[in-house]
Amino acid sequence: MAHQRLKVFFDGGCRPNPGPIEAAVVVRGVVHVFDDLGCGTNSDAEWMALIKAVELAQALQLTDFILIGDATEVISHAQQALQDGRAAAGHATTFLTLAASLPPLRVRWIKRAQNLAGIALAARHPR
Repeated sequence: MAHQRLKVFFDGGCRPNPGPIEAAVVVRGVVHVFDDLGCGTNSDAEWMALIKAVELAQALQLTDFILIGDATEVISHAQQALQDGRAAAGHATTFLTLAASLPPLRVRWIKRAQNLAGIALAARHPR
């Protein structure tokens, strides 16, 4: 039987865009919501969610996990930063600095409808 890494789902958003940032991280079925993350764009919110996911993984002392989100641009930049060991200024630099203290990280894309963190954020704002 193949070993499966623990999945750590992340998603961020702001309402309106730009506006107040919120993020959610789901680990082992437990939803962690982060409010009061400042103001910014949806891209800022996605980066903050990824950063919060790494910080939570550190706090939980996770060792074998994969970060899963639905923001293709953020995931692409994060993967590139991990591969090159370099990042552009701002959120990517913060992410890379945090990632340096963890085992080799993997960041993967998932469809929005399958992102448990995104589902948790959407549930906070019923239409």
